[in-house]
Amino acid sequence: MNLFIQTITATDPAVRNRSFFEISRQFSAKELLIAMRELDSFRKSTANLYDKVRAIQFLYAGYRFFLVQAKETPAVGKIAYAGFEDLLARRFEQAITTFLQELDKHGPNAALFSALAESYHHLSFQILADQVRKSVRSSKGNQWMFRVGHQEEHPIRIHPRLLQRQPESLFYPMLHEQTAVRMDLTHSGWSDIFFLGMDYPEGARVVNLSIDLGVFGRDTDIRPPLHAYVRVIQEPVLRLTSIDLNTTKDIYDLADLFNFGNDYLSLVKAGVIASGLIPPSFESTNQSLPDILARIVAPGMGIELVTKVNDIPKGSRFAVSTNLLGSIISLLMRATGQTKSLEGGLEESERRLVASRAILGEWIGGSGGGWQDSGGVWPGIKAIQGTFAQEGDPEYGISRGTLLPRHRVLQGAEVHPQVAEKIMNSLVLMHGGMASNVGPILEMVTEKYLLRGEKEWAARQQTNQIFDNILEAIREGDIQKLGANTARNWEGPIKTIIPWASTYFTEQIIAKAKKEFGPDYYGFLMLGGMSGGGMGMFVNPERYEDYKLGVLEILRKTKAELAEALPFAMEPVVYNWSINHKGTWADLHLGNEALMPEQYYAIHVSELVRKDPATISYIRRAEIDLFTTYCDQHNLAYPLLRTIVSNLFKVSDPTTQGNRSLENEKADQVKKANGFDFIQHEEIREQLQKGRIGLSRNRLAAETSIADVRPGDAVLLEEVHAAEATGKAAIQAGSVAVFSLAAGVGSRWTKGAGVIKALNPFVEIHGHHRSFLEIHIAKTRQVANRYKAQVPHIVATSYLTHEPIRKKLEQSQNFGYAGKVYLSEGRSIGQRFVPMERDLRFLWEEMPQETLDVNKQKVRDAVRQSMISWAKGKGEGTDYVDNIAAQRFSPLGHWYEVSNMLRNGTLARLLQDQPQLQTLMLHNIDTLGADVNPAALGYHLESGNMLTFEVIPRRIEDQGGGLARVNGQVRLLEGLAQPREEDELKLSYYNSNTTWIQLDPLLQLFGLSREEVIHGDAARLAKAVRTVAHRIPTYVTLKEVKYRWGHGQEDIYPVAQIEKLWTDMTALPDVTCGYMVVPRARGQQMKDPAQLDSWVTDGSKDFVVSLGDF
Repeated sequence: MNLFIQTITATDPAVRNRSFFEISRQFSAKELLIAMRELDSFRKSTANLYDKVRAIQFLYAGYRFFLVQAKETPAVGKIAYAGFEDLLARRFEQAITTFLQELDKHGPNAALFSALAESYHHLSFQILADQVRKSVRSSKGNQWMFRVGHQEEHPIRIHPRLLQRQPESLFYPMLHEQTAVRMDLTHSGWSDIFFLGMDYPEGARVVNLSIDLGVFGRDTDIRPPLHAYVRVIQEPVLRLTSIDLNTTKDIYDLADLFNFGNDYLSLVKAGVIASGLIPPSFESTNQSLPDILARIVAPGMGIELVTKVNDIPKGSRFAVSTNLLGSIISLLMRATGQTKSLEGGLEESERRLVASRAILGEWIGGSGGGWQDSGGVWPGIKAIQGTFAQEGDPEYGISRGTLLPRHRVLQGAEVHPQVAEKIMNSLVLMHGGMASNVGPILEMVTEKYLLRGEKEWAARQQTNQIFDNILEAIREGDIQKLGANTARNWEGPIKTIIPWASTYFTEQIIAKAKKEFGPDYYGFLMLGGMSGGGMGMFVNPERYEDYKLGVLEILRKTKAELAEALPFAMEPVVYNWSINHKGTWADLHLGNEALMPEQYYAIHVSELVRKDPATISYIRRAEIDLFTTYCDQHNLAYPLLRTIVSNLFKVSDPTTQGNRSLENEKADQVKKANGFDFIQHEEIREQLQKGRIGLSRNRLAAETSIADVRPGDAVLLEEVHAAEATGKAAIQAGSVAVFSLAAGVGSRWTKGAGVIKALNPFVEIHGHHRSFLEIHIAKTRQVANRYKAQVPHIVATSYLTHEPIRKKLEQSQNFGYAGKVYLSEGRSIGQRFVPMERDLRFLWEEMPQETLDVNKQKVRDAVRQSMISWAKGKGEGTDYVDNIAAQRFSPLGHWYEVSNMLRNGTLARLLQDQPQLQTLMLHNIDTLGADVNPAALGYHLESGNMLTFEVIPRRIEDQGGGLARVNGQVRLLEGLAQPREEDELKLSYYNSNTTWIQLDPLLQLFGLSREEVIHGDAARLAKAVRTVAHRIPTYVTLKEVKYRWGHGQEDIYPVAQIEKLWTDMTALPDVTCGYMVVPRARGQQMKDPAQLDSWVTDGSKDFVVSLGDF
């Protein structure tokens, strides 16, 4: 029997839990391919969810980590464009069919295997997501919401008490829900991921605390952090307000309610729908919202819903969004008679229904969470555990476990009488300031669970023992034991399963706390998906308040040290907190006590003053008048006035008024310091606005012939070993230098956060976190040591990166490198533009786009429409100024990073210090495998080329051009310039951008000699650069930038910028170019943190580590 199928279907745990990798190592590539085809047939025929998904993950890993890497597999091949289109459109089954047909027709190759791997990977997560949706829809209590087709069938009505006004009172009663957030003490290896609970319920276990919060040093009291308010209103609308997001909106129709991307109220809308108030089955039915409200409330009446989060920073890892959904759902269920009691707590069955609907709300709104996340709805300390599916459960016969776990509030003998007080006086809860995307982490966890990697599976078994230890510590009231086990969990299972859960920032604050607190430091606690945001430390209770301040100082100091290298969204905070023993709780306010929170009125008054007073109902005017009296009695008048003025004139916006003036001054300084060309900028703006340049204009003419290269157009690195002696001699002679391009901020790496990618300490090597730049210098050190040579290392910087990189090199003494390191400071910057609508539409509607999961796609489409409206409102093609100064500008592309060396004196100093220098090896900062390889260098020198570019065999993930014959000329073609989308997959090789540059021919191209570089004047050098620059095409590109506001809130905007790219040198007829095919581990680029796990698994990290002396 097929070993993989035998493993998947086994009932014996010893067989079922065998590692995929251990099994795969037993096969040759040919045998493994046969086994994979059998496994594909099995996954199509099995009805069992677990069997199907595990088989698909095995198929993904077999192709990705074994068959793609196998020596017998041809490295070069073609990927059918039809399959690629299916893959982008989420037609994964069709894509797999197409690729398998190609395999049968043309035989195996690594490019095709990579396409199959990608398709299987996406398919597995699509099936999991579909099953979660199915389980949520099938849960008891939720089914009716998907079956109600018309308002006449809608079963719920507003609770009669909410329609009963007090005698002589104008105001309708207001129902107020207060809800805690949840904190997880055990983590248990991300076991609250839905699929783990559904397949491995015995290992899906967490200890979860409901907690109230305040911010240390800011708040005087500790309260439930989540609030929701509801009342009926005498207008036929849904009035939604989010106080913490400072926004309000009247919803008049269903289309607006089901649009989750056109405002900041997506979570509130999802709560309305998931509660059943407006059931999900009403979407796209064209029914009248006022008519629906008339049935639920009364003719001409509506409902007002207000939410308030007590300024908890984003990324807290307290599941704020899920618990706020729970609060909204609980409130609206009470308000519509779906619970036994209007006030007070909920019954257990009601809590479980709220939890189920919160999961539904996450799905509706296009986000996601774990099954423990709505724990704040329950009171106290809870053990939450997966349960085995029983007959009658929607999961029965599909998966071993159920979607929803079992919550058990710990009490009696399970809890030491003083344990709650002990935990509250020992655990320092904090937010480190980082807001990271945990989505890729959760996918990695699911993959590792299904593949049963040896180390990872052993680590998961350890979490079970740690869970039991933590329960024991709670029972015994032993805080030191509790802290020791959360620390053991962090150092062992968590970092073994997902090393990327840690950050250099986290390791630094732990090390500093251990050193500063000594034996009073009991242990670290990671909250949620990864560290850097919500975290905790157990300390000696006797000095708890002192250590809270100590932790805050450590956080602030460490954040200041690493601000340029890591994506911080806000200043760190430490919390005051307490365990909430009530769970979610509701109170009814009557008469003149039925007032909203004071911030509500600041938002609404600033909206109402823009309206004709005659259009404002008497009851709203009377309420505001009553509130002003309340303000006068409670000294709130002045703060209220300040907030209203702020909302009216936006004076608190970080880029407006005083702050904008400061940022404008900084922007002016950036322009002056970096030679900003105002005349050229206006010329570019005119061309952009008139449509002479743009995304569609980046493309070559439609009639351009694009063909793949022929044998002989490129050489293989493995075939040029004869040139190694020439390369060694050049290294030993000191005639080669390394040139690292580090002018950018890696917008994909941190999703537009503006962090300096070169300094990002992203990976642990030999027990220390290392940055991109440190890795490159370690490789230069190894070459210099091996050949006892002088190998200068040049780092190209920009206005964004120069000073932080200079400081880091100075502080680390060039990371211990004894050779010379030069900084080549940028001399060219561009002002970013608000994009043109036509460019946004071209990117989003005409360029190939990956389709998302149904609800996420709806959200993305709505957001994109909002971005188009934003661009039109701001003024298409105007300067982008609504951000801090650093985010308003960009380097002008890596072509200028080479020419900058001529203008800024770096090349002059280099030639004076090392006159024998002949060759530069240029590489992107994220091309981690590139080093001074003597064979590659030797081939370049013997070829007589001015430039030799390294390329790698294409894989499905390589997008952005490649090596091509363009109208018969062999050159590198940028993805931006491709005349047709399908041209890309015709090209066998992808550009790594690593280039061997011969200096004297390059200077000749610029019309310069070495002497002119060393002694030339600035005007002469600038003219030489301009002369060549005019021959290089200018591209319009769209990048994402983050705009930060509030408490760690972030918006992402598209901006247009202008770039000239280095690879277009290959199009110049007087530039002699050669091309060398190098192994993927040498040439692949690290563009996204989601690549990291595969980079480790396929051996690329080990390859990079072997190249450096650290």
